[in-house]
Amino acid sequence: MPATDGYGQAVQYPVLSDAPNMENAFQTAVNGIVSHSVLRFANSNERSATLTGQFKAVPGMISYLIAEDRWDRFDGDKVWRPMTPGAWKPLTFASGYTAFGGSPGYRIVNGSVELRGAFQRTSGSNFTQDSEIYAFTLPTEARPSTARSFVASATYNGGGHSARLVARTDGAVVYIIGHSANFIYLDSVRYSLD
Repeated sequence: MPATDGYGQAVQYPVLSDAPNMENAFQTAVNGIVSHSVLRFANSNERSATLTGQFKAVPGMISYLIAEDRWDRFDGDKVWRPMTPGAWKPLTFASGYTAFGGSPGYRIVNGSVELRGAFQRTSGSNFTQDSEIYAFTLPTEARPSTARSFVASATYNGGGHSARLVARTDGAVVYIIGHSANFIYLDSVRYSLD
């Protein structure tokens, strides 16, 4: 009967009283160690195809996906979740709006969405005041489960102001601003997908 490691990780190793079987002895030890290390796969499809049956994923496993350049953890609800930030992806603005320098975008980090950059009217004119105006739509993967509201920085000729942004469950992001402003920053916007 194999014994288990002294660190309490349930990695088995053969003992002298076991029947001699080198293949079985080493396979048990190797599988026990590998399941507690970082598993590396070409992509998530390879991971899904490999971790099945006797070698299925168990809560606490960590994997690294080469194509996605991402670390994931397998949670107790049997879902792989990213541990590292995803890549920044560009935002698609509504007609009449465009980026204000830089690359406005979003990324998903541990179940939360982060926004960056700033936007302005395509004409360069001030935003419409005291009205809820549609600015852009978030893709399905970045939509909140309930509407989220944020205060964001807005600027007019170097002066600081603020705007209210609302991210809706259908992905629409609207703004409301009560003063003259040329652009709105998205850098302070972060929300949970739950």
